[in-house]
Amino acid sequence: MRETPRPQGTAGDAGPKLPQHRPGRALAHTTGASGSGTPHRSDGRSPQTPRGARHTGPTGRPGTSPPVPGRPALLVLPASGLLALLALVTWQVAAGGPLRGADERAARAVVGHGPAPLTELLADLGNTQVALPVLGCAIVWALLRGERRGPLYAALAMAAVPLLVVPLKDWIARPGPLTGATGYYPSGHAATAAVAYGAAALLTARCVRDAGGERWARGVWRWVRTWMMPVAAVLLTAGTGIGLVLRGYHWPLDVLGSWFLAGLLLLPSYRVGRAGSGTRQRPK
Repeated sequence: MRETPRPQGTAGDAGPKLPQHRPGRALAHTTGASGSGTPHRSDGRSPQTPRGARHTGPTGRPGTSPPVPGRPALLVLPASGLLALLALVTWQVAAGGPLRGADERAARAVVGHGPAPLTELLADLGNTQVALPVLGCAIVWALLRGERRGPLYAALAMAAVPLLVVPLKDWIARPGPLTGATGYYPSGHAATAAVAYGAAALLTARCVRDAGGERWARGVWRWVRTWMMPVAAVLLTAGTGIGLVLRGYHWPLDVLGSWFLAGLLLLPSYRVGRAGSGTRQRPK
């Protein structure tokens, strides 16, 4: 913090003089309390503000503690946007709107394409036998590292998948691409994959943020949490959706609606991770 400027001498000054009190202006330096002679600010505040008591301004102006930079924000739509998109897709599927017609034409054009073993493997990534163990390992690791809120929100998000998907399936009663049976919107496999792999990525990224060690090791961990985890989650989720469509297990809008639903379920976990990274201490 800058000190109050001392009065400057001019060419006509014969020598140092005591500062003169000017009407309507506070005296910059006055004798302290009890005649100690210690200069203090005219408003009675201490000349230095403790670092911990400084508050960060909204624009990070000089003199305030700057905000601690956190992990780069993921491109996540706000809850209102995701809810609006989910409502739009659900309405089009239920009412047989133009999006549903285009969706079914596109699906019929691509069903059966691609190597069958590969597309079947991709579709199986949405099975609970595959996705849940991945999320379970991430939850256990986070708990061992002292996390509490993140694992709780991840488990609640996964538990909410069948609670929301099953009633929607019964209500919409959409037939499948290759069968007359109903109950295909939204896709439970696509929602399971998106929530499981997305929550696992958020948990692991949050847990490796404090990794120490050499400078190169910290750089590797930073790359892992910033890029590798989110990219892996996106690839696994997208691969599951592609496999489900190419194998004829679901229409594209079945998958898309599940992704919007999963995004809503993952928002609490994402915000917990952002809040945790925003409160990190700077390395000393």
